[in-house]
Amino acid sequence: MIRRSGTQLGALFYYLGMIMLGVYFTFAAVQGDYGLFKRIEVNAEGDALRQELAALQSEVAEMENLTARLSDRFLDLDLLDQQARNVLGLIRADEIVIR
Repeated sequence: MIRRSGTQLGALFYYLGMIMLGVYFTFAAVQGDYGLFKRIEVNAEGDALRQELAALQSEVAEMENLTARLSDRFLDLDLLDQQARNVLGLIRADEIVIR
């Protein structure tokens, strides 16, 4: 009869060990360095970076457009007038400045 309680105790430790391993691997799969929550966080960060990249690309395209419009081969006089007003603080004689 001593042998029988020893085998029952061994089986109990075996099942407890298996349950603990299952809990550990489940926790690691959800919250670990490569877990589900980390994957969601990385995907959200990637989406935010893609949006930022798109905004920066549109800003670069706008700057390239302005640069091309002020180049030697194509001169936009209205844009040149606007830039002169902004940079030099110039106004025309027929304008009124309100501060």
